[in-house]
Amino acid sequence: MQPATPPNSMLDALATPVLQLDATGTICNANRAAGQWLAVGRRRLIGLPVSALERDSQRLASALEQATGDALRLRRLPMAFPGHEDLHFADLLLSPMVDAETAGYWLEAHPVDEFPGDDPARLLPSALAASLKGLAHELRNPLAGIKGAAQLLARRSEGDALELTELIETEVERLAALVDQLLSPAPPRAFEPLNIHAVLERVLRLAESDAGWATRLQRDYDPSLPEFHGDADRLSQALWNLVRNAIESGATNVQLRTRAEHHILIGDAPHRLALRIEIADDGRGVPEDLAERIFLPLVSGRAEGSGLGLALAQQIVREHGGSLSYRSRVGHTVFALLLPLPLDEMEDSNGASDTQGGNDD
Repeated sequence: MQPATPPNSMLDALATPVLQLDATGTICNANRAAGQWLAVGRRRLIGLPVSALERDSQRLASALEQATGDALRLRRLPMAFPGHEDLHFADLLLSPMVDAETAGYWLEAHPVDEFPGDDPARLLPSALAASLKGLAHELRNPLAGIKGAAQLLARRSEGDALELTELIETEVERLAALVDQLLSPAPPRAFEPLNIHAVLERVLRLAESDAGWATRLQRDYDPSLPEFHGDADRLSQALWNLVRNAIESGATNVQLRTRAEHHILIGDAPHRLALRIEIADDGRGVPEDLAERIFLPLVSGRAEGSGLGLALAQQIVREHGGSLSYRSRVGHTVFALLLPLPLDEMEDSNGASDTQGGNDD
């Protein structure tokens, strides 16, 4: 039979964050993964009531009070070290210690995505996608004919009539660009090393010229994030779509935020390190009637919108093996990108954390 309290070397070999609690629910041991996940040196966890890690609920405290000797599962709890703003979501497994000299518990944290539910874009049937492409193909020739006719009319028109023909040309060009996007998405290119903050600064320059003084643009970057391989142009396009949506929602403040996430699920795949990018705004939010369809092509909350911005952003994020999700209410909307970082970037990041004392033993 295994001992009730494994040595630290065994606990540190686990990728799952694990906390050892005494009978009162006070943390008396933590493995390295737990410190990495909560972004704190594990020595700072020792002696802390585990309920102090829970945010916005008392489910963990209640589970400890009502513990009966059986293992308990707690779904999607928001956790954070006291004083830290970053929330970490996890399914928790609370188990009593077996054959221990003193009473206590093991608490396993299985990190999950902050935003639950199925990916809305996966709900689009393939037959509908094929129909959209067929429709786009059929529209090409009539659009070309309408544009040619408008150009001929423009040569014979003046005054208000000329303005109307110019309007027709402008709208035809917009529709033609939309059709081109549907029929000819940009082909993938070889990934190259990139700095995500350089990408975000490029997006901010576009946003500053677009928003003017109406919107305050804020940065909240984690400077310790490593470079990773990706397509800087495609990521710029995805992020610009999100920032532009925030500006057009009437936001007065838009924040671009980056963080490292340890031990996270992206879809169904676990990753030991991921990059999290958030675009937060205080605008009108996502309309309730569009909440379940917001990532589908041709769905837009604005009459003049193409409905391709979010669908394209999600496609680009998927090209990088990541996920795009959101939460929204009036006055607070957050779109979050999660991009996995490979093993070499993970080791570099962990090495930097150890140097800074983030995972002290």
